[in-house]
Amino acid sequence: MTPNSLAKGAALNLVGRVCTVLAGLLLMTLVARLGPSSQGIFALFVACEAGLLALFSGFGLWLARAHSQAPNASWAELHSTVVITALLVGALAGLALWSVALLHPQAPYDRLVLLAWAAPFLLIVPTVSGVWLGRGQLLPLNGFLLASPVVVLLGVTVCGVWWPPLDVSRVLLAWVAGKSAVGLVALWWSYRSQGWRWPRWELMSPAWRFAAVIGLTNVISLLNYRVNLFLVERLDGLAAAGIYSVAVTVAELLWLVSSAVTTAVYGRIGATDPTAAASSTLQAVRWGALGVLLASPFLLGVSWWAFPAVLGEAYRPAWWYLLLLLPGTLAYSSASGISAYFTNQRGQPWLAGGIALTSMLLNLMLSWWWIPLWGAAGAAMATSVSYGVAIVFGLGLFLQLTRLPVRALWLRHPQSDQPAQSAP
Repeated sequence: MTPNSLAKGAALNLVGRVCTVLAGLLLMTLVARLGPSSQGIFALFVACEAGLLALFSGFGLWLARAHSQAPNASWAELHSTVVITALLVGALAGLALWSVALLHPQAPYDRLVLLAWAAPFLLIVPTVSGVWLGRGQLLPLNGFLLASPVVVLLGVTVCGVWWPPLDVSRVLLAWVAGKSAVGLVALWWSYRSQGWRWPRWELMSPAWRFAAVIGLTNVISLLNYRVNLFLVERLDGLAAAGIYSVAVTVAELLWLVSSAVTTAVYGRIGATDPTAAASSTLQAVRWGALGVLLASPFLLGVSWWAFPAVLGEAYRPAWWYLLLLLPGTLAYSSASGISAYFTNQRGQPWLAGGIALTSMLLNLMLSWWWIPLWGAAGAAMATSVSYGVAIVFGLGLFLQLTRLPVRALWLRHPQSDQPAQSAP
């Protein structure tokens, strides 16, 4: 893949993600101004939704892998089977969420009943997006990505105008209603563009193991990102979790650059030529890290002003948490590229899961120790340390599997010690 085509694909994906994040930031601002406790409820609810999507994201990645490795084949039967499976699994997940809400009738977990109703439809977009991801069709991929927060914002606006006063419960209702609506549109697109066939469940036989490993890997990754948010809520209170969640959300904006580059080359990383796949992965790692490094000072400067001025004086400490999070955020910008290599090229998503598990366990251990001492600042420091340690492990594993020397991380055309081998 030439640098020019990589830049075009990454730029298109980045524009879509920036628009999506701007809509998400506007929504976060509306909720944050309701107070830190409301922001805490919202952040923990969204984290639970992210856990649902992460657990069942393997269905979409299975489709992506099929399309990236055989882009001209007909996958209509597989597509129909996977989408219907996602609907059924989503319904079962909804029952589980309903049970959790009944067992924990206090905030924020009582709101999970809303998530239970929407669960089947929430899984549709990440599932059918596998087609676009595998084919490198970034326009529809980003279109549906942007549609969700835009529709949610419209719903929140309607609630604020026609159903005042706006509170966090109404925001969450608009959230699940908007995302469910987008899911139904994606389901309609799936029917019109791919054509539906009667499910052939035997096609899911090789997919179940892949999807289960992907789901477990992604849940571990999500816990790596969010575990100390739940610990801050438990050890330091809901309001503290709300303030800390703002810093986490803003820090993760930096990953827009690295994830945009990885998405642009995801199909190339799944190529049958392992040398080309390793080269594309290294491009994603280098350009992603450089983008994060250049964007960090700007993000810090804007946040120093915006946290107290836009969100309220209660959020001023979030800037210090952001400052502590940045070293680890910069280090972990490489994770999306090497994770795509392990998953889409080698078909070994558990390797990415091992990196995330290493980070999560270290994060959990340090957070239990440091949050009682320093509050949310301790959580931020624990995150940075765990991210740094894990990415050193991940890059080392990538270099070992590809037989590339360490200098490959910064040299454009390094010589490998031996030809890289793809997984069978």
